[in-house]
Amino acid sequence: MAQKPSIPKGTRDFSPSEVAKRQYIISIIKSNFEKYGFQPIETPSFENSETLLGKYGEEGDRLIFKILNSGDYLAKADEKALQNKESNKLTSSISEKALRYDLTVPFARYVVQYQNDIEFPFKRYQIQPVWRADRPQKGRFREFFQCDADVVGSKSLWQEVELIQLYDAVFTDLGLKGVTIKINNRKILSGIAEVIGASDKLIDFTVALDKLDKIGEDGVKTEMIEKGISAKAIQKVQPLFNFTGTISEKIEKLAQLLASSNEGMKGVEELQFICDNVFKLGLTSAKLDLDVTLARGLNYYTGAIFEVAPPKSVAMGSIGGGGRYDDLTGIFGLKDMSGVGISFGLDRIYLVVEELDLFPVTVTSTTKALFINYGEKEAFYSMKAIKKLRNFGIKVELYPDPEKVGKQFMHADKRAIKYAIIVGETEMNEGKYALKNLVSGEQEILNFEELKNTLINN
Repeated sequence: MAQKPSIPKGTRDFSPSEVAKRQYIISIIKSNFEKYGFQPIETPSFENSETLLGKYGEEGDRLIFKILNSGDYLAKADEKALQNKESNKLTSSISEKALRYDLTVPFARYVVQYQNDIEFPFKRYQIQPVWRADRPQKGRFREFFQCDADVVGSKSLWQEVELIQLYDAVFTDLGLKGVTIKINNRKILSGIAEVIGASDKLIDFTVALDKLDKIGEDGVKTEMIEKGISAKAIQKVQPLFNFTGTISEKIEKLAQLLASSNEGMKGVEELQFICDNVFKLGLTSAKLDLDVTLARGLNYYTGAIFEVAPPKSVAMGSIGGGGRYDDLTGIFGLKDMSGVGISFGLDRIYLVVEELDLFPVTVTSTTKALFINYGEKEAFYSMKAIKKLRNFGIKVELYPDPEKVGKQFMHADKRAIKYAIIVGETEMNEGKYALKNLVSGEQEILNFEELKNTLINN
């Protein structure tokens, strides 16, 4: 017996209802992207290896799917690396391309490559799949879609204000309340490291601080000490371990803590501007919170950092994130091209919306009516009506074979089709249609106009 086929771990097949739900979310994200002035672009699913490698740190490089060279890929292999099993050196000689890891680096490459054709500031959105050789778990896959919006060519903080509003607009349209948009600033983290005398330990310090909600205060302090951060320095950041209050109160505390750091105070001023204006403009569904432990993307973010948490009733990781990067295109030779962007986690948003039962019933609506097939003459009569009904945007179809009527009704039931349309000799002679409601069991005889109106209005 042939082995049942399967798909790779971390990938998924999607049923018709799942695709409909995903497209519903994407359509809401896309419509809001365009409402805010973002233009769509698309980039190839794979890039030259040198475009991707070295842009995400050592861990990121490890998670990039490499593509073997076409043909005899060992023909040009580094023989010494092959013999010594030096995988990194070997890979570069047998693989010249790789699947994209995210949409940000390909976007940076796009901007540099087409810089003479782009009108700056350039607002782009991109909704495409990406691939990561990660360990699959709930909400984390090896193939998944990213939905990104970025602005490059402007240092204006109004962009951050707009992106927070964009997040709020999407979650409002999805009916997703209780979402928290967390904000921090790389300059604040740098300033904190500076005032405690640990600037050379910035990454170690922030990585440990970022774990506060997972391992607690004592765990964070232990990790900092293990990384060589002194007890005296840790004492100086004691206020961060219980950093509560309103955003205004938190900003005031940061201003006091960072008074001696120019870099830190710049971060405070930026946060003040963004938060003040967001509050003045107002949010509908989401709430804004200042989280000083937020330290994502420190390899490239230079200003604001965003992370979006789902409602507390749902056990799920972040459903979005982003930040300001002042020199992302510098990796490809185009200096001083500041940008800021956010991303929506489609797969996690799907799981959250599903768990909270927020998908409208109409999202997965199937064919509204099935014409029962009694034979060639009846089928042709039905097809003429079907063609006209479809012109009115009504989802109808003919059962393709003149099978037993019971089987055709069972097919409609399994597909949750609400109506069956029955056409026999009598109906054809009178130019009528028998419409049966498969939910209530009611049946009525209608002319075409009545049939059309009933299907449109029900």
